[in-house]
Amino acid sequence: MRLFLCLPLLAAIPGMAFARPLTFEAALQRARQDAPSLKAKALGAEAARSARGGAGALPDPTLGVGVESFPISGPLAFEPQRDDFTMARVGVSQDIPNLAKRHAQQARADSDIRAADAGTAVEARAVEVGTAMAWITLAYAERRLAALDDVLSRLERVVRTTPSAVASGNARPAQTLAGQQAIAAMQDRRSELVSNVARARATLTRWTGDLAPEIAGSIPDFPVDATGLRAGLDRHPTIQMIDAQARQADADVRLADAGRRSDFGVNLAYQRRDPRFGDYVSAGVTVSLPFFTRDRQNAGIAAAQASAGRVLAEREAARRALAADLDADIADHLMHHEQWMRAQGTLQPLAEQRVKLETASYGAGRASLVDIADAYAALADATLNTLDREALVAADGARLTLTYRSDAR
Repeated sequence: MRLFLCLPLLAAIPGMAFARPLTFEAALQRARQDAPSLKAKALGAEAARSARGGAGALPDPTLGVGVESFPISGPLAFEPQRDDFTMARVGVSQDIPNLAKRHAQQARADSDIRAADAGTAVEARAVEVGTAMAWITLAYAERRLAALDDVLSRLERVVRTTPSAVASGNARPAQTLAGQQAIAAMQDRRSELVSNVARARATLTRWTGDLAPEIAGSIPDFPVDATGLRAGLDRHPTIQMIDAQARQADADVRLADAGRRSDFGVNLAYQRRDPRFGDYVSAGVTVSLPFFTRDRQNAGIAAAQASAGRVLAEREAARRALAADLDADIADHLMHHEQWMRAQGTLQPLAEQRVKLETASYGAGRASLVDIADAYAALADATLNTLDREALVAADGARLTLTYRSDAR
């Protein structure tokens, strides 16, 4: 019975709250599927495809209804039944833009689709990188917290021995305060790390939609292939999006150039008069006359060509910026890796050794609790510093690989 009473409550809780722990790849997959920004881009691309069907099509025909030659003065004024000129007219006209213009409109619609797809790829890359950084940040935030808890528990075990040391005369009563101060300082630091975990979890929620994300699995290792990343910059989504914009600009040039050609139109009308007189049928053709191309069409062509040149210049600027950012990020990655190796191979082992030596000296009565507290504080600093540097290396590898790789995977 209780189960049935709880069912409405369980149904009200979002399904994401029951989600399984997220591995790195699972987080990326969920972000690709559920990111609202990606859905918005996909709908924009769908809109561009839907609009393609009407590109280059003939405009809708026009229906005209009217009265012609209705007398308003003279002896037959307002008596149309007495003259043979007044007639009711019903006609249909159809404008026919020139073929070059219609083809240019189709090319512009095709380039709009490619630009929308390119924009989707750019957003997908941003979502992927953001999710990866959030997952790695959360993973290392939890590792930092666990590492500090380990050091804190070790220090607390030592501090708990101080009453017996004071009772035996091996430690002064004031030294117990140093241990308590060191524990309080570490607990302050722990509070900061707990906050960092919560912040990292909130960021991962933003990308995956999971209300309470829990991560699982190993932290991925991304070997950085600097040569391959540099070689693929021309196929980067940002560059491909600008290439799509360049095709849009080229289509605009073609569309403006087509304005120098004549458009056509046809019309057909039926004109009915008084039954005493005959009815008429009229048909005609219209042709636009682009005589003033210097002030109209040529000006539009020049503007479109300037826009196309601007897009090409922006492409080169974006290409150079990507290359510079890549080289700078690779340099930082090498620096971070060297610092991590130094911390892992030298600084943290030295801090561990200092704790062991000070603990031994304390047991022998040659060191005070202040020395022990300082050693553990230094160990906490070294441990967290090593994790900080490792986190930078892992984040660098993921960001470099995911950000700068080409779409040709």
